[in-house]
Amino acid sequence: MHNDKTDIPQLLASLPLFAQVGEEAIAHLAAATREKRLVRGEVLFQRGDPARGFHVVLRGQIKLAFSSAQGNEKVVEIIGPQQSFGEAVMFMDRPYPVFAEALSDTLLLTIGKNAISELLERDPHFAKRLLAGLSARLHSLVRDVESYTLRSSTQRLIGYLLQDCQSPDAERPAGEQTIALPTSKQVIASRLNLTPETLSRIFAELTQAGLISVHGKQVTIHDCDRLSRYEP
Repeated sequence: MHNDKTDIPQLLASLPLFAQVGEEAIAHLAAATREKRLVRGEVLFQRGDPARGFHVVLRGQIKLAFSSAQGNEKVVEIIGPQQSFGEAVMFMDRPYPVFAEALSDTLLLTIGKNAISELLERDPHFAKRLLAGLSARLHSLVRDVESYTLRSSTQRLIGYLLQDCQSPDAERPAGEQTIALPTSKQVIASRLNLTPETLSRIFAELTQAGLISVHGKQVTIHDCDRLSRYEP
């Protein structure tokens, strides 16, 4: 990983969440912020650990997951650059309900709870942005529940592949596009509430139908519009 010194105030000021926060407040936040570098597979926190702040990914990926009593792992969310996590748990004064593990070499910032609480009291605009982020997370979780209960396994994977497969006007899926899977197929399977075997079967099915080609983590969608209308 890189050993360069991180300019924490500049990084905080560049994040959308803190875009309109003044220099004095940024300096106060920076004093309560710690840089953390994780290597792939390293755990940031375990389920049950106390939450003393929240985290922002600058580079890399973090997997939020929990393990069942049988030892099976369920991936709840994959956090990428410029995304934050842990806000809700921090405010609830409850321990983490999941563990966080780096899927690749990762650089993140951990911002202390007290500094955030003080900023919330002073800056209503910041409070609104933080609430907007938490609301978006809630809507995402609701969509997940809807997907798991109302959509088939194949529809779930198609929806995942089509997330970034949009035409420039974003009104309808575009034609052929190649996307890079952000993490391993095993992690994606868990994120979509599928077994790895089911995920592999669906990839093979979509390939046989001439809708996609898969080469490692590279997936070429030959016709996004056809894929969006596919029904097994």
